[in-house]
Amino acid sequence: MPVKTHPILEKDIPQFNIALINHKLDHLYQVKMSEEKLLMFRNRLMKVFRHVKKLAKRQGVSSYRIYDHDLPEFPFCIEIYEDKVYLAEYKRYHNMTDEEHEAWLEECIPVISEILEIPSEKIYSRERRRKAGRQGQYEKLGSDQQFFIVKENGLKLKINLTDYLDTGLFLDHRITRGMVKAEARDKQMLNLFCYTGSFSVYAAAGGASGVTSVDLSKTYLNWAEENMQLNKLPGPTDIRFVQADVKQWLDKLPEDFFDLVVMDPPTFSNSKRMKDFLDIQRDHVELLNKTLKSMRSGGVLYFSTNLRTFQLDSGNILASAIKDITKATTPFDFQGKLLRRCYRMIK
Repeated sequence: MPVKTHPILEKDIPQFNIALINHKLDHLYQVKMSEEKLLMFRNRLMKVFRHVKKLAKRQGVSSYRIYDHDLPEFPFCIEIYEDKVYLAEYKRYHNMTDEEHEAWLEECIPVISEILEIPSEKIYSRERRRKAGRQGQYEKLGSDQQFFIVKENGLKLKINLTDYLDTGLFLDHRITRGMVKAEARDKQMLNLFCYTGSFSVYAAAGGASGVTSVDLSKTYLNWAEENMQLNKLPGPTDIRFVQADVKQWLDKLPEDFFDLVVMDPPTFSNSKRMKDFLDIQRDHVELLNKTLKSMRSGGVLYFSTNLRTFQLDSGNILASAIKDITKATTPFDFQGKLLRRCYRMIK
């Protein structure tokens, strides 16, 4: 705490001067604390960036996460997308006024720019809520649309760093996408809750004989189709984009048709366009069994969820084998920070 004026001297100083002195001391104390915390953030960011940058270069990865709320005083998610930075501040309660908060953020951005060696004009910042799942991924934040193209494993994918809660590319599934590509040759692939279709692009690039992408959002289905078109892949010819409520759509599927399935659903969804709300803990057995029914014997299903408290009811899932591959699919930039679970199931 700041040092107050000495009691012996107070009788010789007018009362309003004492208040002014104490106010200035309080201000200087706050400035000192702010500088110390900013230096702490700078040192932490420098340390993690040096480590993660080396791993990214070694693996040929150009889009990756650097920082995710490492320090409670700086609740950021920071990701690099080639020559641009995605800076998201998790919504929180703080004692700052709007002006103080803006000034605080303006102090942080030059530090981020310096450490990452990326100009501040290429840092795209937004405020976001920390979500238990991905149920808010369709929420649009504004109208300032700026799309960019990034490459991942030689494939082009469109991202948005300005006006959606998520960028359009979940970096934590980088390894899982590679697994899907490696298994896709001559397979009928189904991508449920497909979002922007990155898994679909990988499957097509891996030589799938057919790719079906299903999502409730027309906006994201169009985005998925654009991602597919960006890559000008020679095949497959059987590519479909289906706007539907997955829970209801699964009832219409033929049996023994798909060979490879990806299911990455939101934790919870109660969209007005759905007949019934989705609760992944409650509904995962039904969703998985309906999907497995549509698959050929020996078919592979990748299932992922972001629900922190998720418990897989493996005893009631009609799969011949279930393997937790969370650790195996956790990229270097998410080590120790990844909350999602991922499973590989065989029909």
